[in-house]
Amino acid sequence: MVREGRDPWRGVCSNGPVPMLQGQQGRLLLLLQLLLVQLLRPPSRALGAPVSDVCATCHEHATCQQRDGKEICICNYGFVGNGRTQCHDKDECQFGATLVCGNKTSCHNTHGGFYCICLEGYRATNNNKTFIPNDGTFCTDLDECEEPDACGPGGQCVNTPGSYECYCKEGYLLPNGTQPFHPPRDGTSCTEIDCGTPPEIPNGYIIGKYTSRLGGRVHYACKDGFHSEEQESVTSCTAAGTWDTSKIHCQAVDCGILPSFPNAYPALQSNTTYGSRVVYKCQKGYVPETSNHVVFCNAQGQWEGPSLMCREIECGSPPVIQHAILVGNYSSAVGSLVYYTCVDGFESTGGHLSSLCTAEGTWTKTAFHCTETKPSISNVSVFNDTCLKWRTSPGRVASKMVYLIHIQGQEEGETELVHEDLLNLTTSSQEPEVCLHLSQGTNYTVTIRMTFPKLSVPVTVSIQTADDDGSFDVSVFNETCLKWKRRSRGTVEEQIYQFQVLGRRWYQNNFYHSASFNFTTRERYPEVCLDLYPRTCYTVNITTVAFPKHLAHIIITTPKSGKQIISNISVFNETCMRWKRNEKMDDDSEEMYLFHIWGHRGYQKEFEQEVSFNLTTGSQAPEVCLELYPGTNYTVNITAASSGLPVLVSLMTQITEPPIPEIEFVAVHGGPLPPLSLWKAEDRNGPISSYQVLVLPLALRSTFPCDSIQDTTFFSNDSSTSGYVAAEFLAKDVSDVREIFLGDRLYYGKFYNAPLKPRNDYCIIVRIISKWNQVRRQSCVVWAEVKDSSLTLAQMMGVGFGSVAVVVILVLLSFSIV
Repeated sequence: MVREGRDPWRGVCSNGPVPMLQGQQGRLLLLLQLLLVQLLRPPSRALGAPVSDVCATCHEHATCQQRDGKEICICNYGFVGNGRTQCHDKDECQFGATLVCGNKTSCHNTHGGFYCICLEGYRATNNNKTFIPNDGTFCTDLDECEEPDACGPGGQCVNTPGSYECYCKEGYLLPNGTQPFHPPRDGTSCTEIDCGTPPEIPNGYIIGKYTSRLGGRVHYACKDGFHSEEQESVTSCTAAGTWDTSKIHCQAVDCGILPSFPNAYPALQSNTTYGSRVVYKCQKGYVPETSNHVVFCNAQGQWEGPSLMCREIECGSPPVIQHAILVGNYSSAVGSLVYYTCVDGFESTGGHLSSLCTAEGTWTKTAFHCTETKPSISNVSVFNDTCLKWRTSPGRVASKMVYLIHIQGQEEGETELVHEDLLNLTTSSQEPEVCLHLSQGTNYTVTIRMTFPKLSVPVTVSIQTADDDGSFDVSVFNETCLKWKRRSRGTVEEQIYQFQVLGRRWYQNNFYHSASFNFTTRERYPEVCLDLYPRTCYTVNITTVAFPKHLAHIIITTPKSGKQIISNISVFNETCMRWKRNEKMDDDSEEMYLFHIWGHRGYQKEFEQEVSFNLTTGSQAPEVCLELYPGTNYTVNITAASSGLPVLVSLMTQITEPPIPEIEFVAVHGGPLPPLSLWKAEDRNGPISSYQVLVLPLALRSTFPCDSIQDTTFFSNDSSTSGYVAAEFLAKDVSDVREIFLGDRLYYGKFYNAPLKPRNDYCIIVRIISKWNQVRRQSCVVWAEVKDSSLTLAQMMGVGFGSVAVVVILVLLSFSIV
C-alpha cells in the first residue's frame, strides 16, 4: 500500500520508460509490476543440479529463468541490464522524492534498493527514521511546540507546517530583533521588559515603592513648598521599555502680599514665592527691638518670621553735669535738646549747657561746666496783683539771663496745693519784670532764681490773689477728658457750663467736628469726657452761665487711632488700586493717605524708582491709578494719616511694546542692496530678547501686522506672496551696532538668509521682540525698500568670479581643439 496522492513509479522490468500515472492508481500499478516480476522469476536451482550453458552466463546480480521453454537471464530486483553482461543498480529516486516517497520526504538510493526520510519538521507515521512507502508509512507535521521551552523563557511557540514560530509574551521584548524568531537559528531569546530608573521631575519626588517591569506605576508628589495644578501624578512602564511622560508640574507656592509692621518697610525683596526672604528696616527715628529682621515664605504659602517691633529711639536720661540741674521738662526722643543750669553758687564757664539726643540713642557731651559764683536777686516787688519785678546784681556782660520761677498756690484753710507751675524767663534786662497767670482767691509762694549764666540764691515772695467766686482752672487727662476745681466758698450752688467744641485736621481741609452742649453739676471737682475723633486738634471753650461769667480755653490734640483704616485692598488694571475705608464719618469728611512706592527690575540692576505723594479723598471706597513703569516689580506702602498704620501691596506691571531702535532707512531701485546697520534698543519698556529681520513683498507693507510672522523660515515659505524671517540676533549679541548683508546665504540663529529673487519688490522690516513673565511684545519698523531687486554686493562678487572661470574654460577648450 502507498499513500494516497503519490505519483506512479516508472517500470522496473523493461528498459524503456512507462507512462507516468497520477494518484493512488499509479502507485498501486507500480507495486503490482514489481510483484509480477518476482512471481515470474524462475526458482533457483537446487544444489547440485546441472547448469545449462545459458544460465552459466548470467550476471552475478541476475537470475536464470524459464521463459517459453527457454532459459534467460533476468537482473534481480533493484538492478537493470541484459542479465548477462550487465546488471547495474537502478536509481529508484530518479523520479523524485515526492513521487517515490511521498510529500515532505527525501529519497536515498542504495545498492539494489532505496529508503525514504521525512524532511525536517516532519516525522514518519511508523515513528522510525527511515521507511519504505509500500507499508503505508507517510510523513506528518512535527509539532515542535510540544517541546518544553521551545522558544525559551518568556517566549510563546506557534506551530506551522514543517516548522514553528516564536513570539515574545506580554511583558517581554526581543532585543535588537524582529518577530517571529527561531532561537536555534537566530540565537536570540526574549528578555523581560525593564524600564529602568523612572525619570525625575523638577521639585518633585517618588512616593513609595515601584517596579520597573511592564505595567509598573510610579506615583509622584511635589516637594514641600511646591504644588501642581494637574491631578495626574503617575507614570507607567510601557511595552516599549520606556516610561511614559508624567503630567505633573511642580511650581513654587506664592505667599502673596508682604506682611506689614508698624514703622518698618521692606528694604530688600526678591519675590514672593517659596523660599523667598524679605529684609525689613525700621523707619528713620526707630530701631528694631529684635536682631532678626527677615521673614521668609514657607512651604505652606505663608510668611514666617519674627514680628518686627520698631521702637522709637530714646536716649534715656540726660547725662549728669556736675553742679548743674536740668531746666524744665525734657524728651528723650531723637532730636530732643535738654538745657542745664548751674546750681546755686555756680555759673557756666562759657556757652549753653545742653545735650542733644542723637540717632544713635546717645546724648552728646557738652564742653562747658559749672564754676562756683555768687549772683544775687534783690528788690523783689509785686505790682498789678500778679506781676513781679526785681533787680539782678552784680551787673552782667552777657546779653541773656535765664530765670527759673517756681509757683505754688494754696487756698486758705487748705493744706494741699491747688496750683503749681515751673516756668523760665529769658531776658537781657538788669531789672526784669514778669506777669503770672494766677488763680483768684489763692495764696501763692513764688521762688525766683537765676539759672544762667550763674546759679543764684533763690528769693521767695508771697502773693495773695483776690477772691472771684465761680472761677475754675481746667486740666486734661486720659487724652479727651477735662477736670477743674470750682473756687467758690461756702455752699456749692448748682452751676451750668456751656461747651463749644471745634475740631480741625491739618491734613484734611474739609474736616470739621463741631459740638455744643450744656453741663450742669454741683460737684466742686467736675469732670467731663468728650467724644473726639483721633489725630485731630480741638479747641474747647467752656463758659459759665451764672454771673459773673468765666471762660476756659483749652487746646486738645488727640493721638492716632491705632486702628487700621484701610481694608479689602485690591489691584485692578495692573496699576490701579481700590480699598475700603473702615472709619465712617457722618459728614463724609476727607481722609489723607500717604503713599510710598519702591520699584525695581531683576533684569536691570541699575533701575530704581522711589516715589512719595499724598492723596486726600472723602470716598468710602477710594481708588487711585499710579503712574508706573512697565515690566517692573513694585512695593506700595499706603498709610492713612488718622491711623498711622501702613499697608503693603506688591504689584507687577507687564511689559509693553519695545522702543524702536535707531536705523538708517535704505531705498534701492534696480541696484544691489548695501549692508544694513542695526543699533541696540533700550530696555525701557521691558527686557529686549531678540531682533529679527523680516523679508516681505512690498505690496503687503500697508497691511502687515507686526505679530503675523512668528517662526516662518525661507524653506517653509510655500508662496512667493508671503514673507519670512531671514535672520535673528539675540539681544546679548548686539552690543552697539550690528551689520548684515541681506541674502548672504548664511544662518542667523535658526533662520536662513536667502538671496532675494531678482526683479521683485521687497520691504525689509526690523522686528524688536521683548519677553518677560510669559508675555511677548514686539515692535516693527521699515528698514529698507527694494524695487526691481538685483544681486547683492556679495552675490555680484560671486557672479564676477564665475564669469572669469567661464573665460578660462573657453580658452582651454580652444587649445584642445588646435
